[in-house]
Amino acid sequence: MTIERRGTTQRYSDICAYGSTVYLVETPQTMDSNVATQAHEVLAGIEKLLDQAGSDKTRLLMATIYLRDIDDSIAFNSVWDRWVPRGTAPVRVCVEAKLSHPDFLVEIAVVAAR
Repeated sequence: MTIERRGTTQRYSDICAYGSTVYLVETPQTMDSNVATQAHEVLAGIEKLLDQAGSDKTRLLMATIYLRDIDDSIAFNSVWDRWVPRGTAPVRVCVEAKLSHPDFLVEIAVVAAR
């Protein structure tokens, strides 16, 4: 079985897939916004990438959510809870982390089935 990569640069790929499993990470596009706006952007980006990989948000297996400030978890969860279809929530962890860009408030890594 081969590893599939899409959107590959020297540093990262937008999507990696192996067999029926898809791996991806998404970051926000709007730097001067709040965590809810960035969460909407990141989740929309995840949907787009999942679609490109032949999957969708109902097939998420695991999500790792990185927040610059854990106090943003209430605002983030409000967006997340509306985004995840009822009965399809993945295994999930939400942690506070120092993110790679000072204006990132959230980054999300997911694993999904195809």
